[in-house]
Amino acid sequence: MKKRRQPRCRRRDQHVCTICCIVPPHVTDRIIINGTETQRDWALQNLRTSEQIRGRREVVGSVSSFFRVPANEKRRTIYSAEFKTELPGKIVRVEESAPSTDVAVNEAYEGSGAVYDFFKEIYQRESIDGFGMRLDSTVHYGQRYNNAFWNGSQMVYGDGDGELFNRFTISIDVIAHELTHGITQNEAQLVYRGQPGALNESFSDVFGVLVKQKVLNQTADQADWLIGEGLLTAKVNGNALRSMKAPGTAYDDRVLGKDPQPGDMKSIYTGTADNGGVHINSGIPNRAFYLAATAIGGYAWEKAGKIWYIALTERLRPNSNFRSAARATSTIAAELYGTNSTEQKAVQNAWRTVGVM
Repeated sequence: MKKRRQPRCRRRDQHVCTICCIVPPHVTDRIIINGTETQRDWALQNLRTSEQIRGRREVVGSVSSFFRVPANEKRRTIYSAEFKTELPGKIVRVEESAPSTDVAVNEAYEGSGAVYDFFKEIYQRESIDGFGMRLDSTVHYGQRYNNAFWNGSQMVYGDGDGELFNRFTISIDVIAHELTHGITQNEAQLVYRGQPGALNESFSDVFGVLVKQKVLNQTADQADWLIGEGLLTAKVNGNALRSMKAPGTAYDDRVLGKDPQPGDMKSIYTGTADNGGVHINSGIPNRAFYLAATAIGGYAWEKAGKIWYIALTERLRPNSNFRSAARATSTIAAELYGTNSTEQKAVQNAWRTVGVM
């Protein structure tokens, strides 16, 4: 691993991810169209709340995160918004305090700790920014809020509506996904639009699923490769928000619609919705990682994960596209394991299979 450097300066005109949510906008759109009157009302309320958050983040988010004092150690603070939308809320658990009687508080605490431990143990990274950033999380955000998000300086979790979505602390990969947006924010700073934005989402899925696999001690062939498994209620015909193994198969539901993710470049989304399909086209690099990791075998965080981590933190830039990521990961695999090694061939074959190389 390279010596840690100062985070890159962000250009003022860059289209960054001002609020990164786990539930894609196309899912909310389908609920508004297909849901019951109550579900539509909740979806519209969630939509308004998300727009308000974006406005607040654009004005003050980057400033507050810049001046936050690093802890230089694992320092978790869990807040409760008490079903309101003011952040961060009331402190309900701090580092090394006893578990709460509130399951969401404990899940946010344990989940953020697992993410911290993963990056420190596996990649020698000191928290999200690389310099010991405090891990702050707020639970019980809003009324039946169907989302979780990274706002540039902390994690925020809704409780779900109980009909379509369970509480958003229930899936550790969701917690890791959102916190990884903080790493991307401090490293490659991938522009949140088009292919760079899809890579932004994909890297969050990659490390989200790797944290889950590490906690469960699963090898690549033992893992389910699902993002948000357990998040959907029993009333929904689906098992997760996304499948890295088989993009487009995570759900097919009367209310939520059908998972639109493509698994290769032949089916890439070319519209303008979702910032040019950042949550949709992430299925392509997601599948590439799955194919590379399973071809290499063993624990996915050890080799495939290391290749992707170096790409995110050292090689990619704000406007990097899928081809840039393919070239970078192939080169890194050769540097780490040798030209024409099993690892490099696995990476190259994965990108070829999804139509990028």
